[in-house]
Amino acid sequence: MAGGRVGDAEFAGRVNAAAELAEAGVPVAEAATVLAARFAVSVRQARRYVDQAVAEGRVEVPEASVVFTVKLPAALARRARAHARENETTISAVVARALTEFFARGRREPPRR
Repeated sequence: MAGGRVGDAEFAGRVNAAAELAEAGVPVAEAATVLAARFAVSVRQARRYVDQAVAEGRVEVPEASVVFTVKLPAALARRARAHARENETTISAVVARALTEFFARGRREPPRR
């Protein structure tokens, strides 16, 4: 993304690169200069990555998302949209959380045939 905000994964990678430098004992100003050159950003922006890394440490790199189309009953789709709207989140986030919780519970009954 030239000239714009980076995605979550790229941001996490930059903060983690800053954390590596900080953990290696590289002074903050030098780390910012190294990161600015590595990621083609301003030293000021690189300093923000270093500051976050020093304050909060490494961050989790989010997994890439893919488009996954499913057909749902209309009433269920309406409930999912309403829930997302009420909680100021996305439908994708609602579905991802629901599926994650579903799979975390494990299978309790044998599959029906």
